[in-house]
Amino acid sequence: MSTPAETKGSQPLQPLHFPLWGSRLIEASAGTGKTWTIAALYLRLVLGHGAGHGFIKPLMPPDILVMTFTRAATRELSDRIRARLIEAVQCFRGEAEPEPHDQFLRDLRDAYAPGSERDTAAWRLDMAAQCMDDAAIHTIDAWCQRMLREHAFDSGNLFDETLEADESQRQTEAAQDYWRQQCYPLSGEVLEEVLKVWSSVHALVKDMQSLLREAVPQSDGDLALGELVSKALQQQKDQLQKLRAGWADKAQKLEDWLDGQLANNKSAWNGTKLRPAYYKGWLQTLRQWAAAPDLDLEAALKTGAKRLIPAGLDEARKGDAPVDLPVESQELAELLMQLAAMPSFASQLRLHAAAHVQQRLLWIKRQAGTFGFADMLQRLDVALAGDNGAALRASILAQYPVALIDEFQDTSPLQYRLFDQIYRTADNSAESALLLIGDPKQSIYGFRGADIYSYLQAREATAGRHYVLDTNFRSTHALVDAV
Repeated sequence: MSTPAETKGSQPLQPLHFPLWGSRLIEASAGTGKTWTIAALYLRLVLGHGAGHGFIKPLMPPDILVMTFTRAATRELSDRIRARLIEAVQCFRGEAEPEPHDQFLRDLRDAYAPGSERDTAAWRLDMAAQCMDDAAIHTIDAWCQRMLREHAFDSGNLFDETLEADESQRQTEAAQDYWRQQCYPLSGEVLEEVLKVWSSVHALVKDMQSLLREAVPQSDGDLALGELVSKALQQQKDQLQKLRAGWADKAQKLEDWLDGQLANNKSAWNGTKLRPAYYKGWLQTLRQWAAAPDLDLEAALKTGAKRLIPAGLDEARKGDAPVDLPVESQELAELLMQLAAMPSFASQLRLHAAAHVQQRLLWIKRQAGTFGFADMLQRLDVALAGDNGAALRASILAQYPVALIDEFQDTSPLQYRLFDQIYRTADNSAESALLLIGDPKQSIYGFRGADIYSYLQAREATAGRHYVLDTNFRSTHALVDAV
């Protein structure tokens, strides 16, 4: 079933003419033939097909990096590509005809003149099919491990460590150590603030599982957690004291103005939205806040937080008669925005914990001589940004001039940063290709660090080079109409 392009600015992907160089984003919803398309592009890369739309040279399976998220998916991709290569060989040699619906393969074959030109193309396809056991089709973790091993000198990777697939127990140990060292000594107001973020050590352990997937910079030097909270509390109190200044008088002025409006200009106001029983209570709450300020003014004011500001007062007016609103109304709107913009304790505490737990986890792993999958990603990231980064990037680019990233919507910020450092998405270089294939509607790996904002960042970097598979082969018009 044909469907319109789903994303503004995307163009339908034509597999025979799709540009096989630079960086491009392909959106492929469920049932639109994503794996078929990957195999079709693979055939063209092997043949060097496409002239100006093709890659600068023909490639073999070890040169074409294909990455996805599970070992099962890599096996399926490998099998499908191998089968497509074999089918193409038979068609190019005249041993079989393409299926009636397979216009792509028919057109691809006909692009090569019968005789030596087509025979050479068939030979390349046959050689590619025979070396599919050496195809560079990997999970991202397996590829990172391979890069660190094959480029050990440039990456600075160690040889005497053991890869540990499941680090959950070591992460738990590191988080528990942080809780004992940093939280046990706390008491009073400082402890209360910490317990608002993590009610128990189990909550801390769970929170760290997500934060430890990314490198976290050390925050506030070597401050202990208690010192950090005390410092943050004092800064917050100082800011609140500045913000509260004059608000007892301003609340009274605002109340006097509202009283005057309902006494002298009552017809201009909607009595169901603005009445003394409402605003006097809101303004009393504001006066109480001015006496003991905190961050929760908006929640305490409830509806008053919207009604007392200019937009809310405008909404409560009747008719078109102009009303000069008091300056205190706009000042209240600004006060609420300033309170909302104040830094959250939770973010500061979580960053502090993540940095210290990460350091502790590294120490535990060094003692045990182990490393995990996340370490591989981070080490490759650091290596690409390090002193030998240029040489490492050049080596990887020479090894894999073309990369197809399947299920790209489930890429984490760190994973995308690796690809971007190597292939420099925004540069759109004709000397390499980075093809990002995915569907943001199918993102399922948030628990493993996937971040839809990585997808949006890639969309921005590939602006003007967006494609969509616009035919759903799993649905019919009757089915869609019924749904």
